[in-house]
Amino acid sequence: MQTAPFHIVLVEPEIPPNTGSIARLCGATDAVLDLVHPLGFSTDDKHLKRAGLDYWPHVTVRHWENFDAFLEQHDERRLFFFTTKTERSYFQAMFTPGDCFIFGRETKGLSKEILALYPDRCYTIPMTNPHIRSLNLAMSAGVVLYEALRQIQST
Repeated sequence: MQTAPFHIVLVEPEIPPNTGSIARLCGATDAVLDLVHPLGFSTDDKHLKRAGLDYWPHVTVRHWENFDAFLEQHDERRLFFFTTKTERSYFQAMFTPGDCFIFGRETKGLSKEILALYPDRCYTIPMTNPHIRSLNLAMSAGVVLYEALRQIQST
């Protein structure tokens, strides 16, 4: 059973409804939502609040001034980076409670600098249709988080 919450980490998210939907996902699973600034919207945004509905009081949200501030407080061995710029499927990852699942901006993903620092910790969600570049950020976070929950439930 889960002993420490998983973390969904959004690095400089841009689209309020995605962040709101991910907040709702975090609330439903007791995961922590880490928001790495700068954000592309105000946390007062009506679209953000609407997507999270009335669940905001049930979500643990942590704000980080920048990615370096986040890194200073987390064990690098617990970080998993998600990108379309790798071939390694998230099916190969072994998750444990307390892991952090890191996603980049909707329009650009994680920076080349971040990916270069952690090439052995980068994973992708495989897609069979070559015409589709990526999944929606909220959908991607849900896919990864529920795989992690599945893994720890079966151990």
